[in-house]
Amino acid sequence: MHGSPGTDEAGVAPVTYASGKHKAVTFRWACNHRLRRALTTLADNSRHASAWAAAIYANARSRGCDHPHAVRILSRAWLRVIWRAWIDRKPYDPAAHGGLQTMLKTAGG
Repeated sequence: MHGSPGTDEAGVAPVTYASGKHKAVTFRWACNHRLRRALTTLADNSRHASAWAAAIYANARSRGCDHPHAVRILSRAWLRVIWRAWIDRKPYDPAAHGGLQTMLKTAGG
């Protein structure tokens, strides 16, 4: 598994194939397409309203990822946040979001 539970089912985690000396990482086709669409839509929209999400997206783009790939990377980050909120049985609180707080401290905010 590539992170929080659900990343494989949602199709936002890549598939790794390995055999002998060959290893390939590819796009995940076999997944719940409606869930992937919902998560990527959430992620794409969030980057316009959240500095944390915008930074993750911009970082992925600066590494050479195209838009759909960068949105899937951001979707995986949101899944970790959603998973934590579910496990803790608490709603998402930006003030308690460690990634956002770290980003604000390094930016001087």
